[in-house]
Amino acid sequence: MNVDIHESWKTQLQTELDTPYFKELTQFVTAEYKQQQCFPPENEIFNAFNSCSLNQLKVVIIGQDPYHNYNQANGLCFSVVDGVKHPPSLINIFKEIETDLGKLYPSSGNLEHWAKQGVFLLNATLTVRAHEPGSHQKRGWETFTDAVIKTISDQKENVVFLLWGGFAKKKAKLIDANKHHILLSGHPSPLSANRGYWFGNKHFSQTNKLLKEFGLVGIDW
Repeated sequence: MNVDIHESWKTQLQTELDTPYFKELTQFVTAEYKQQQCFPPENEIFNAFNSCSLNQLKVVIIGQDPYHNYNQANGLCFSVVDGVKHPPSLINIFKEIETDLGKLYPSSGNLEHWAKQGVFLLNATLTVRAHEPGSHQKRGWETFTDAVIKTISDQKENVVFLLWGGFAKKKAKLIDANKHHILLSGHPSPLSANRGYWFGNKHFSQTNKLLKEFGLVGIDW
C-alpha cells in the first residue's frame, strides 16, 4: 500500500505513519489487495486526504466502512463513483438537502465536489474486502483515523464536525468542543432515518450558517 497523501497531511501525520502498528497495517492491506478483491481501488484509499487538504478543511463528516460492492467506493465516505446507483444512506442525505436547502436531487452520487470545497469525508476504516462489511476493521485503521480526527482538532479551529449515528458520535471525545462546533444526528441509513432520527436535522443549512459566522464561505451542497 502506497501512502501517497497531500503534503499538508503528511507533515502532521508522519509520526503516526512511522509507528509499528501502521507498518503492520500497511503489510496487511498490501497482502489483502494482492490476494482478494478489495475496495476502494488501491490508488483511491487516501482519496479523502488528497481531495481536501488540511489547510482548506472546514467540515468533517465521519463514516464507518467503505462500500463493499463493485464500482461503488471512491475513498470518500458516503460517496459513490459517477453513474452508480445511490445507496440508501446517500439517498437520504440528498433528500435532507432537498428539503433543507430546496436543492434539486442530484444525478451523481460522487461527493468529490464537496471535498474540493473543504468537506473532509473520512471513513474510520479506509479499506474493505468485497462483499464482507467490516472485514478490515480492528487492523489499525481506527487508530490511524482517530489520530487524524485529533490532529484536525488540535491544528485547526472553527471546524464543523457532522457526527451521524452512534458510531460517529463516539468520536466526539477526540474533538475540542471549545474550538470547534459539533452537530449530532441519527444516521442517514433507512433504519435510523425512518424512525425519525435523520430527516429534519438541517445539518447542511446549519453548517453554512456556522461557516459564515466564522467568516468562511459556505458549502455548495
